[in-house]
Parts: sequence; structure tokens; C-alpha cells
Amino acid sequence: MNEERKIEIEEVDAAPRPPKARVSDVIETPNSPLAGAQEGYQRKKDYLSGFLAQKPAEPAPVEPGGDLYEAVIEALKEIYDPEIPVNIYDLGLIYGVEILPGNHAKVTMTLTTPHCPVAESMPGEIELRVGAVPGIGDAEVELVWDPPWDPQKMSDEAKLELGML
Repeated sequence: MNEERKIEIEEVDAAPRPPKARVSDVIETPNSPLAGAQEGYQRKKDYLSGFLAQKPAEPAPVEPGGDLYEAVIEALKEIYDPEIPVNIYDLGLIYGVEILPGNHAKVTMTLTTPHCPVAESMPGEIELRVGAVPGIGDAEVELVWDPPWDPQKMSDEAKLELGML
């Protein structure tokens, strides 16, 4: 039962390279899925050609993602709450920005509390900053208290800045 198995070792300088597969080397058989494929073969129209030829639609300058809208958002991000070292946009005080006909900007916002010391001056500062954005004809700020502001409205960047994450 103790059969000794020997492994023969042969030393060679190099092994022959295996042949490369070529499409022309395919042998057609009558039942092959490729049988007769070359006859009358026409490449199908590339279904992506029309799609790739189209240019992406540019967002209207007044819609979210548009140049004018984004310029207003950037202006709002330059205004900081005097008591909290975070800009008012990331703080979640801005509830909405609309660019109306005539490039009239309407900003809907709140404050952290109705007793905020900048309740009288902040809306005016926002109107001035947004009105100074090139392309904006006029700016209006609507101060609302419903829904009330809470810390959950802050962006993750603001929460990180304040050590809340």
C-alpha cells in the first residue's frame, strides 16, 4: 500500500507561448450561435451617439444651480451671525431664495430667537448684500418665525464648526 509516487522534474529554458485567440480562428458549426453571423452582418447603430452629441442643458441663471442664484447664495454665506461664528446660510437661518422676474431676489429667513439683538439690523444687511450681487435688480427679505429655528437646521459644516458633531 505504500506506493511511492515520484514527481519528475524537467528543467527547461523557456516555455512555449500559448497561441492568441483570434476572431478569424473561430470554427463555425451548424449549431453555433455564430453560424452565418458574418453574412449580412451590419453593426447596429450606436444608441449613445445621439445622447453624447447633445450638450447638457444649462440651468437658467435664476433657478437653483444657475449663476445668479448661486451668486446670491455665496453673498449670504459671507454674512455671519454676530453671536455664533458661522455664516447665516450654514446656520440654517435662510429658509428660501427666489429670483423673481426682473431679477428681483426674495430671501425668506428667520433668526435664532425673536429676541435676537440683530433682529432689526440683519434683514437690512441681507437686503444690501444681496442687492449688491451683480445682476440682481432689487432684494427683499421676509422675516418669518414659523417654523421656528432649531439647531437641526444647521448644515453639517456648521455643526462641525461648533463642535456639535
